Amino acid sequence: MRYLDPKADLTFKRVFGEHPDLVRSFLNALLPLGEGEEISEIEYLPAEMVPDNPLRKNSIVDVRCRDVRGRQFIVEMQMVWTPEFKYRVLFNASKAYVRQIKTGENYELLQPVYSLNLVNDIFEPDLKGYYHYYRMVHVEHTDKVIDGLHLVFVELPKFNPHTFSEKKMHVLWLRYMTEINEQTREIPEELMENPEVQKAVKSLEESAFTEAQLAGYEKFWDTISVEKTLISGAEKKGIIKGREEGEAIGEQKKAYQIARQMKAKGYPTDAIAELTALTEEEIDKL
Repeated sequence: MRYLDPKADLTFKRVFGEHPDLVRSFLNALLPLGEGEEISEIEYLPAEMVPDNPLRKNSIVDVRCRDVRGRQFIVEMQMVWTPEFKYRVLFNASKAYVRQIKTGENYELLQPVYSLNLVNDIFEPDLKGYYHYYRMVHVEHTDKVIDGLHLVFVELPKFNPHTFSEKKMHVLWLRYMTEINEQTREIPEELMENPEVQKAVKSLEESAFTEAQLAGYEKFWDTISVEKTLISGAEKKGIIKGREEGEAIGEQKKAYQIARQMKAKGYPTDAIAELTALTEEEIDKL
């Protein structure tokens, strides 16, 4: 049996955008919900997909839903990390929060918005953990919280089930997201023993997709490859430019230092200018 990668646009939407029971289980496992806050029922809302640019349109996957309490949940799969993604997540969550009530309605009607973002990239290299939870808290008294926006980012490449002891479903769902791809021929028994994860696995079987869908799947990965190449190239150019600018500043500081020393010893301005490549005006100001 050949399987597709669950992180792709096609498969992620198939699994979590068409099966309320699966996205409910996924959210309950990965969101920081306390006892009694678990999601019992889910209804889908129209998914919004507003790409940053045409090239990146396939790297953003949105699933939007709401539970019986009125809480909203936004699920995104981001294949390539970019600094602006975090702010786009904040913008979308804030927009969902504000749109809950109309002008003149009571603010008490507002319900929390949870944004779960799975990132197939490392964006916090200095932090060991893979799970990053943001919310509005008092700076000095972190037990004082304004409940409204909950932003969760998961760095998938950092996840290792052998070094963490989270809840069973938390581990199973992250193993599902990180261990299955086109090279997978046998699914680990632990995943298949769980009915929900097993259902999600079967949704990845290649035979479940049409030829047109499979062509789109391949195109998705081609687009991601191009995007990674462009970002990598831009980063390298930035590093080289920064190094060159740093070297230029260093050389200029050295020239000023030499000029001050020569000026203090009484050397003529034209001689200092010839040696340091500084203008006579720059030397006069020293």
